[in-house]
Amino acid sequence: MREQKSEFYQLLQQQALSLIEDETDLIANMANLSALLFNEMPDLNWSGFYILRDDVLVLGPFQGKVACVRIPVGKGVCGTAVATGEIQLVKDVHEFPGHIACDAASNSEIVLPVRHNGKIIAVLDIDSPSLARFDVDDQQGLAGLVQLFEQHLARTL
Repeated sequence: MREQKSEFYQLLQQQALSLIEDETDLIANMANLSALLFNEMPDLNWSGFYILRDDVLVLGPFQGKVACVRIPVGKGVCGTAVATGEIQLVKDVHEFPGHIACDAASNSEIVLPVRHNGKIIAVLDIDSPSLARFDVDDQQGLAGLVQLFEQHLARTL
């Protein structure tokens, strides 16, 4: 299973690179990456970005049901990812202190900070209706995808 996930994420990174390598617009690239993840990863109900503006995360491109528009830094899973600067892998969002339920159907979540010049500029937020949908292999694979995106940002922003 682990080898299959590794191959899946390698393929996903290749697909992501082909989508963003010739495009310099941040929003267009976020839109395509959120669509790629939503359509290629099984068992998701939301995939998208929140963009950091001052001390508030503002809804960016996404796939899924309507979402919370603003999330303060330090609040919920997304805000905690910014406050700590660390990936948040949450197996059961209902046990996460201060979880913000934008979609009551979400049961697990992973949030990855996106950096440009060492500063967090956004987060990638992915939700699932299943408990414990994401594991360490997903965390590593998605971190690789975010790193690829960050390298592209370094060349285009």
